[in-house]
Amino acid sequence: MTTTVDPRVVARDASRRLEDATAQEIMTWAYEEFGSGLVVTSSLADTVLIHLAEQVAPGIDVIFLDTGYHFIETIGTRDAVVAVHNVNLISVTPDQSVAEQDTAWGKDLFGRDPDQCCALRKTQPLDRALKGYTAWASGIRRADSPARAKTQIVTWDSRRQLVKISPIAKWSDQEVADYIEQNSLMVNPLLYEGYTSIGCEPCTSVPVPGDSRSGRWSGLAKTECGIHQ
Repeated sequence: MTTTVDPRVVARDASRRLEDATAQEIMTWAYEEFGSGLVVTSSLADTVLIHLAEQVAPGIDVIFLDTGYHFIETIGTRDAVVAVHNVNLISVTPDQSVAEQDTAWGKDLFGRDPDQCCALRKTQPLDRALKGYTAWASGIRRADSPARAKTQIVTWDSRRQLVKISPIAKWSDQEVADYIEQNSLMVNPLLYEGYTSIGCEPCTSVPVPGDSRSGRWSGLAKTECGIHQ
């Protein structure tokens, strides 16, 4: 980090100052502020954030959580990103394989206790992967769901003790689609099949019209894996 100012103050001031900035300006600020201490995370539903990041920080670290439950299309998108984009993609895996988790917790934990499954295969691995960085950038948007409607551009992630940046927080679905088309970006093929939010295969289905997050943990009150909570 290039400043001795309390990072919580940096986050607060930047969030206010960058509210009307473009996504490119936000990413540029983040890289200038944190340098190699900045990492990007991606679920690989699309490559918008990856493309934005590589424009200002070629070779930047990108974390992908390989839970062991992903659709083959998602793994294919990951492999394509490695081949096409100028980033250092890091596939982070849980401590236990799916088989080992089944032995320790019982088969198909996702069906009995999805919160625990997400903790073991997503939240805890990400927490470990973020150690050593000072800031992380995420592709979450206010338009994703009511729970994300108040997403700040920059905030202090108190749980992980990092600055969190959301460069496309203000973007609408149409703005995302336009950026993908204008830059000829690859997307996860599942988006063409009606999926709008793509996670682990057992817990992801095609959503009902008008609610892009309804395809995640369908039939349960759960709408978030815990990463952004």
